[in-house]
Amino acid sequence: MTASQNPTTADELRGAGLRVTAARVALLETVRDGDHLGVEAIASGVRDRVGHISLQAVYEALHALTAAGLVRRIEPAGSPARYEGRVGDNHHHLVCRSCGTVTDVDCAAGAAPCLTASDDHGFSIDEAEVIYWGLCPDCSTRSS
Repeated sequence: MTASQNPTTADELRGAGLRVTAARVALLETVRDGDHLGVEAIASGVRDRVGHISLQAVYEALHALTAAGLVRRIEPAGSPARYEGRVGDNHHHLVCRSCGTVTDVDCAAGAAPCLTASDDHGFSIDEAEVIYWGLCPDCSTRSS
């Protein structure tokens, strides 16, 4: 592979030490093509690509991909887990209190971990997770 070629999904799985299966390729591509998808939506997307897959297999693959750093799991309070393909950049999220829409927002300020704790209690902090809550533009318009 030359430097100008992008790695395939299968190459990324191999590079992360994971076995390449049609289901894992379809799952990773579904997460990356989606927008903060829940497990049911991911399972549906994988089924559209490769046919039948059990919900248990989806959960197991998501666990493996998350552990390998290929997908990120977020779980806003009161919401089921969602998965995204944007990893490694320590971005944050906006969540609509009304419809549940989740949107990425870049780092709050400065370099990772973006925020400096007022007291780190001796921890070596390497990441900050921030969730901003409010109403999305559509819900704001409907409520006014």
